[in-house]
Amino acid sequence: MDLSIVIPLYNEEENVEQLYTQLKAALEGVGREYEIIIVDDGSTDGSFDVLKRLHEGDERLKVIRFRRNFGQTAAFAAGFDRSQGQVVITLDADLQNDPADIPLLLEKIEEGYDVVSGWRLHRQDPFLTRRLPSIIANWLISQVTGVHLHDYGCSLKAYRREVVKNVQLYGELHRFIPAIANWMGVSVAEVPVSHHRRRFGKSKYGLSRTARVLLDLLTVRFLLSYSTRPIHIFGGLGLISFVAGIGLGGYLSFVKFALGQKIGDRPLLLLAILLMVLGVQLISMGLLGELVVRTYYETLDKPIYAVREVLEIRD
Repeated sequence: MDLSIVIPLYNEEENVEQLYTQLKAALEGVGREYEIIIVDDGSTDGSFDVLKRLHEGDERLKVIRFRRNFGQTAAFAAGFDRSQGQVVITLDADLQNDPADIPLLLEKIEEGYDVVSGWRLHRQDPFLTRRLPSIIANWLISQVTGVHLHDYGCSLKAYRREVVKNVQLYGELHRFIPAIANWMGVSVAEVPVSHHRRRFGKSKYGLSRTARVLLDLLTVRFLLSYSTRPIHIFGGLGLISFVAGIGLGGYLSFVKFALGQKIGDRPLLLLAILLMVLGVQLISMGLLGELVVRTYYETLDKPIYAVREVLEIRD
């Protein structure tokens, strides 16, 4: 299988048939073996009925139906798990992404890139509620992760098979796949793509997910930097706290014994004790984190590295 198209869908009854028609037209022109995997994320309208009818007429269309709404990340993960293509392409089901742009992503993949992300250069969304928060979020994510993209939120992306098969998704981490995959040393590119106004239905996303994105960004930063060495972050903060507490304690000891002043009613005494206790706790958390990490990798026999290819001669 050359291509797998993975599409999460939630209450898009009015868009499904047109989406399928546009996908077929775009993929037939590519001239490769493909499959379309649409994940119905617990739709409550007639989306699944339309998908079922389309599936009966096309064996290349696979439909995964969730028991309830689990979220976009879970839908992507389910599609990735069942994909067979050497290249996996994702896009939204709301017709704002244009399937006609799929050849642009494939051209970039053929240049040797592992991940190609779409960039909605002329985005057709309200500025204050959608575009401005997106601009700020994209800048922040780029600074924190070190992977500089203009549009992390664009679902139109292409991945080589080995990328999606080695990335575990949870929370709302689907938008951070290029940053997470960068840990494996993948090459990431970005191409401008079309973006259309939503014609049918309502957007499932708004400003309410901003806090979730920020929290997931903290998770990604930790995973990228300290997932295999938690003692470095917790131990480092613990040492700083403990040393600061010892410093304050030394100063207060000097004040009491050398200058003969009372220190029992000074807030600095409580602060010194708090910093030392906090330092011990943080260092302990780091050591416990090391035990958890080792248990995780050794139990699952999971490597802490990523291999691109191996050249060797065997007898």
